[in-house]
Amino acid sequence: MRTELLVECKGLTKNFSGKKALDCVDLKIGRGKIIGLLGPNGSGKTTLIKLLSGLLRPTFGEALIDGAHPGAYTKAAISYLPDKTYFASWMTVKDVLDLFTDFYQDFDRSRAEEMCASMGIQPKDRIKTMSKGTKEKVQLILVMSRKAQLYLLDEPIAGVDPAARDYILSTIINSYNDEGTVVISTHLISDIERVLDEVVFIRNGTIVRHESVDEIKEKEGKSIDDVFKDTFKMVPYMGVNGYDR
Repeated sequence: MRTELLVECKGLTKNFSGKKALDCVDLKIGRGKIIGLLGPNGSGKTTLIKLLSGLLRPTFGEALIDGAHPGAYTKAAISYLPDKTYFASWMTVKDVLDLFTDFYQDFDRSRAEEMCASMGIQPKDRIKTMSKGTKEKVQLILVMSRKAQLYLLDEPIAGVDPAARDYILSTIINSYNDEGTVVISTHLISDIERVLDEVVFIRNGTIVRHESVDEIKEKEGKSIDDVFKDTFKMVPYMGVNGYDR
């Protein structure tokens, strides 16, 4: 099954304890794109990613991946990078490579080993001895070494040093399936905007803008980072006497 439209959300809504984390989201995403999912903390980015990956079920509406509801087919088509490390601390790099080799038919182990070596990560290295940034690098390498249709990356560069971000971004650009799409959730917009084809702005669980980066820059003559700041500008609270406090 291969549809031209890779992701389609129709009235997608998710409630937690009666509060809407996502509110009637309509979204269409095609193939061969790198898309920034951008919004303030608590805006619904992670909830949307978990719904697309099938880790959460919608309260209302639906999310389709390549025309299918989340299930066995979509789980095989999606390569998901969570915002937290999920490997057991006793595991080595070889252990996690073995795990992905056994679990995913589309996993390219030789590519993963090559990327690990280029970052000085050895097969015998243990997860428990790694820094937070190195753990995130290993997870990203594993995720991007699959030939998936949809890559869902939740804050992939948040824990890595600035010197490593260019390498990681180039890894994302050069590693993903040409017929697939990458969705990157992040608040480090200035670091990633050069690799983005489209942006989706989300606020309070609602999509407020979905447009190509070229169209935005042509219309507004600003960087995506500046457009984001303008869109989500915080208005200072003024007290009863008109003073900011």
